[in-house]
Amino acid sequence: MDSQRAATENSMGPRDVAPLRVVAVGEHVIEVRGLVKRYPDITAVDGIDFDVSRGQVFSLLGPNGAGKTTTVEILEGLRDPTAGEARVLGQDVRSGYRRIRERVGVLPQDFEPFDRLRPREAVTYWARLFDHDVSEEAVASIIETVGLSNRADTFALNLSGGEKRRLGIAMALVGQPDLLFLDEPTTGLDPGARRELWTLIGDLKKKGRTILLTTHYLDEAEQLADDVAIMNHGKIVAHGSPSALISQFGGGTTIVLAGAGRGGSQALTARGIAAELHGDDVFVHVPMAGQVRPMLAKLASIEVPLTEIYTKRSTLEDVFLKLVGARMEEGVLAA
Repeated sequence: MDSQRAATENSMGPRDVAPLRVVAVGEHVIEVRGLVKRYPDITAVDGIDFDVSRGQVFSLLGPNGAGKTTTVEILEGLRDPTAGEARVLGQDVRSGYRRIRERVGVLPQDFEPFDRLRPREAVTYWARLFDHDVSEEAVASIIETVGLSNRADTFALNLSGGEKRRLGIAMALVGQPDLLFLDEPTTGLDPGARRELWTLIGDLKKKGRTILLTTHYLDEAEQLADDVAIMNHGKIVAHGSPSALISQFGGGTTIVLAGAGRGGSQALTARGIAAELHGDDVFVHVPMAGQVRPMLAKLASIEVPLTEIYTKRSTLEDVFLKLVGARMEEGVLAA
C-alpha cells in the first residue's frame, strides 16, 4: 500500500484527535477526524475534519498542492494516513479497504477507455474484473443511465470527450455502488458537454447516490454541490454549503470597471473608495444592496478610463479568491 507508512508512523507519534462521534446508521457515508498525511519533506494533509452525508454531492476544492488529491486517495484506499481517523461507509480505511471497494465507484481524472472496446463490452469487462455478476439487461440499464444507449456498440476511440467521461461513470456504476468518487469529471470538455455531465450527476444524486466531487471549475461546485470544503496548504480553510460560504465570505455586489487599470484604481482610492485591481479591471465591493445605485452614481462622476462597467453578485470563485488569494482555472493557479 503506502511504503512510507511504517517509517513515518514510527518516527512521528500519534496525533491527538477528537473521537468520531456516534452517528445513526446511514447518516454519514464519510467521516474524517484529525486526518494527517506526512511525507519526509511535507505535511500534505494537516489535521482535517469533515463529514459527507448520504445522498449529498460533496465537493473538495483547492489549488494544486492543497492536499485534496491525497485526501481523496486515502478515502479510496490508495494511501494510508499517518494519523487521524477516516471511515468510509462505516469502515476504517486502514482495515476495511476490501469491504469499502465493493461499495464504491471511482472515475479517475486521467480516465481513458480501451480504444477497441465498445461501451457495452467495457462495462461488461469491468464488471467481471471486479467479480460482479451482471446480466446483459443490467449492462444495458447502466449504459442507458449515462445516456450512451445509442453509442453502446461504437468503439471507444470514436466517442467524443464527453461520451468517454460518460463511459467512465458507467464503469464506476458497476456493482451499484453507494458512493461515487468523481475526480475532475469535466476537465477538458467543451461547455455543452460539461452541462450534459452536470445533468447526469444531478440525476445520479436524485437516485440516491452519494458523490464526492473534485473539480477545478468553481461554477461547477457551486452548481452541483450541497456541501463544499476548501483546502489550502493541507488544511480546510472553509466548509459549508456554497450559498452559506458566499454569504459568509462574499455577499453583497461587486461593481466592475473593466479596463480601468492601475490609474483607475489609484483615482478611486484617492477619493476614499476601496478598490481592488485584478488585471486591467477594478473591483469595487458594495456590501448592501441599497448602496449599489449611490455607488454607481459616485463612480460615474469620477474621470476613469474604462471599456465597460457592470455589476456581478459574489460567487464561489470570489470566496475562493478571498480565502486562497488566487483564482483557480482548470488546474492552474492564477494570481
